[in-house]
Amino acid sequence: MARTKRGVTSKSKHKKVLKAVKGQYGRRKNTIRVARQAMEKAMQYAYRDRKAKKRDFRSLWIQRINAGVRTEGLTYSRFINGLAKSKIKLDRKVLAELAYNNPEVFKSIVKKVQSSLN
Repeated sequence: MARTKRGVTSKSKHKKVLKAVKGQYGRRKNTIRVARQAMEKAMQYAYRDRKAKKRDFRSLWIQRINAGVRTEGLTYSRFINGLAKSKIKLDRKVLAELAYNNPEVFKSIVKKVQSSLN
């Protein structure tokens, strides 16, 4: 039986890890054992923060909608309730975009919501 030599396999695995940690400080970028630990921790942070990013953006959208609605004399919760009653199907991302960039269009939506609340 021929002997199995694994130099090519381990070299390619090492290259993959070292490429992922390129640009980090100290031995994290060039020593395979430390680099693998650094890469695993970085991947954990990346996974966690992909979820946190969604929460952060939803929070930002709600703040922008609330700011736009309060200038018209409503609160955020009453506005969302009014949207449901008036059957306007816009998500928070689009509403925040309108409140931030097109205040006149957003005002017209708020007027429709106010009329459905009364």
